[in-house]
Amino acid sequence: MTLSSKQLAELTHQCVEIAERAGEEILHVYNTSFEVTHKDDASPLTQADIAAHQIIVQGLSILEPEMPILSEESSAPEFSVRATWPSYWLVDPLDGTREFVKRNGEFTVNIALISGHDPILGVVHAPVDEMTWYASQGNGAWLKKGSGKPQRIQARSPHNDEDWIIIRSRSHPSERLQAYLDKVGPHKTISMGSSLKTCLIAEGKADFYPRLGPTSEWDTAAAHCVLREAGGDITDTGMNPLKYNTKESLLNPEFFAFGRDNPDWSKFL
Repeated sequence: MTLSSKQLAELTHQCVEIAERAGEEILHVYNTSFEVTHKDDASPLTQADIAAHQIIVQGLSILEPEMPILSEESSAPEFSVRATWPSYWLVDPLDGTREFVKRNGEFTVNIALISGHDPILGVVHAPVDEMTWYASQGNGAWLKKGSGKPQRIQARSPHNDEDWIIIRSRSHPSERLQAYLDKVGPHKTISMGSSLKTCLIAEGKADFYPRLGPTSEWDTAAAHCVLREAGGDITDTGMNPLKYNTKESLLNPEFFAFGRDNPDWSKFL
């Protein structure tokens, strides 16, 4: 897919509008006594997930009628089919359903555009806080709060090792992660849900998010684009770039998300 920076920026703003509409529908459900069912992998599912999926798919289909859409709430084609896609939308209509069920507000709408094996557009919308992080290749990373004017954001460079602010998953703690963090040395820790963790690094409010556990590609792609345009990146635990749509499974490898001027985080494994 070949788009100019201007075209990509315009497409990003249209995706922001779609994500915000999905967020409004999510909040309608959030404010009711919603039911929770479970998928085959035991992960929770609510009417908000389905409603957001329908809004996003409809909106993206109008924007780019021929572009494939891969959503967490749709059936994924076999890799033999996906491997022929030069570009496609990668969507998590409600990232952080566990946080949604807990009603702690830490959930997002994720929309990414993948070209080749890299995210070139990303939108992460947090409905409860009315905050939207967005980016596209070559256009920088931005944060919009409510109806306010968007502000450009950048990942930070810590002054020394003792300044590290490390984020960990609120719903997926593990002894292995704690053992890893013990090797890192002095740091502050924040627990948070969904792709908000990566966005916090993109804002320069944290430095590092190690994920030593399973995630899916739709969990990371949108925020990955935001973080990359903010000057950070996401890699596997060998510090190799995280890629998308390279294999049959849609599970990510374990990964590190980090800001600017970071060390080789693999040395603590």
